[in-house]
This record gives sequence, structure tokens and C-alpha cells, in this order.
Amino acid sequence: MKSVNVVKIGSLKDKDEKTRGRVKVVDIPEQPMGEEDVRIKVAYCAICGSDPHLVEGIFGWEPPFGLGHELSGVIIELGKKATHKGLKVGDRIAGNFLRFCGTCYYCQNGQQQFCERAGEAKNFGMSENVVWHESQVYKLPDNVSLKQGCLLEPVSIAVRCLDKVNMSIGQRAAVCGGGPIGLLVSQALNLMGATDLTLIEPIAERRALAKKFGVTNVIDPQVQDVLTAGSALTDGRGFDVVIDCSGSVNAVYPLPFITAKGGKLIYAAMYPNDYEMPINLYKHFYQNEITVTGIYIAPYAYPRAMQIMPRFKLDELTSKVFPIDEAEAAFEAQVSGKYPKILIKCNEIPGE
Repeated sequence: MKSVNVVKIGSLKDKDEKTRGRVKVVDIPEQPMGEEDVRIKVAYCAICGSDPHLVEGIFGWEPPFGLGHELSGVIIELGKKATHKGLKVGDRIAGNFLRFCGTCYYCQNGQQQFCERAGEAKNFGMSENVVWHESQVYKLPDNVSLKQGCLLEPVSIAVRCLDKVNMSIGQRAAVCGGGPIGLLVSQALNLMGATDLTLIEPIAERRALAKKFGVTNVIDPQVQDVLTAGSALTDGRGFDVVIDCSGSVNAVYPLPFITAKGGKLIYAAMYPNDYEMPINLYKHFYQNEITVTGIYIAPYAYPRAMQIMPRFKLDELTSKVFPIDEAEAAFEAQVSGKYPKILIKCNEIPGE
């Protein structure tokens, strides 16, 4: 079956073809089924901002290896013991790319994100079909399309961000980075009653899209000083909630300075694994008592993400689609930054 694989490690933005990373559609065997497994005919698999980092070799994997974890599809086969969730052949589904063991210390301690046996599944989503454990699979609501459904995983990240900030209605909030996660987090903050909701983003089209999603104010960091603009918007007090979704080392340093006293700052993106940022412990932690934390993955968030998905505006994040045979072009478009989100269509599904 067709599957999108990394066949060469390197940056997809490298101008030198000899050292540039490469993805390619290859033929791989269908994955075997276990008794508790579900075989999914993949409809759509979205490209995540982390996928180009995988091509760059951030995890040290040796190619070839597969890509894709934001998927939707239809169940075409069930293992004989995959009966606990009431799933049926023909169900429209999305899912969690990680299988948590449920038995290790961290799973038992309510910390699935640190599951000792999770590890990313080798059954990647940019394929014609994929086998996942029943526990990873969720039936889509009737009012969520397969196109929209492949965003369940990113929506779960937005849900986890809101879990971690534990915000109160009426608090001032800012999001740094207007990519897919930033736009979804902005929508989640709006649903939670954030005020003075502000997006920090250099791309004009993304700032305009954020306004459609409920953002009140936008800051262009290329022409505005983030500290000055943030202070002006908050009467000099800063934002109660600040969430970085940019992953940019050029964007993260000013964020503690625009976080209000007693506020919460979440670094919710993937960053270069050798980047270290200086921070003033006296000013930010002792004097201002801000809480700083990060996001890895989204444990325990999928059922609630599924329930809240119909309230998110997802159509403009699912409009750019490439067929699986054009995966290389899809990744070229991804790194160009022209589109807020790109989907790869892995199969034609009747009625969708």
C-alpha cells in the first residue's frame, strides 16, 4: 500500500538538493492486526508542524520511516476483542497516534504523557490504511466531517493548553504564533471567555484569520515592539494567560515580560532541542510569581476534544488538500508557509 515516508534526512528548506531532506510515496506491506486492533482506511492525514522536524532528524530515526499522526478515516476491520467502545465497521473515526499502556506508574498516576511504554506508534497515518489499537480510536460526531475530523489531535492540544492554564472567565489572554495550533488555541480561549484576546503573528493572512476566530487584537512583531504593544493593551499589567504556539526561538524571549503578575505562561510548541533561553528568576518568579510550564502531548483530552470539536471553526484550516501521490508537493507547500494547514488525501471515501 502507499505510504509517505522520510527517505532522506535534512531540512526541506535547504536550497542544496544534495543535502535537502526528502519525503517520498513508497509501497509498504499492510500492517498485521491484533485481536484488540482496528484497521482504518485513512481519508485525510494533516501535515503537522512537527513533521518537517522529523524530516530534519530531530529524533535521530534512521530513514526510511513513516509520517503522519493527524488522521481521520473509516473502520474497515475490527479485531475480535476490539469490542469495548462499541466501534463498528463503517464508523467514521479519528484518533490518538499514541497508545498508552494504562499499567505503568505514570498512567496509573494520571500522567499518560509520560507513559513508559507509549513511544510513537510505527503505524503512521499518511498511508492508505493504518492499524491502531481500539483505545486510540474515537467515533466522529455526525456533524464533524472527515476533513474536519483529522484535526482531532490538534484540537486535543488546544484542550490540554486550556487545562494547564486553568483560566477564569474574563482573564486577559495572548497567543504567540498564528499557525494551526495557535489558531485553535485562540478559538479555545475565546470559548472560555478570554478578554483582550491577542495574537502575536508576523503573517498578515494569519492575523486576519484569527480575527474571524474571535481574536480582538493583533500584534505584528516585525513592525511592533511586543512589550510596548502588550503593555498598551493591558494598561501596563500584562496578560493573565500567555501561550506560545510559535516554536520560534526568535519569539519566545519577550513572553515573560508581557505575562501579568501571578499569570501563567505556557510554552506549547516544539523547540530546537539544544535551545536555552535566559530568564530573570528574581523579576519573573520571585517578584511577579508567574507560573511557566510546557506542553508535550495531550493525555486524557481526546474525549473532551471530540465533544467540543463541533464548536470550532475548522473549514478554513482544512481547505488545502493534496492527493497522496503529490505528497512531495504537499510538503513543499507546508514549508512555504502559504497555507494555515495542509491535508493529504489518502483515499476517496464515498459520501465525503
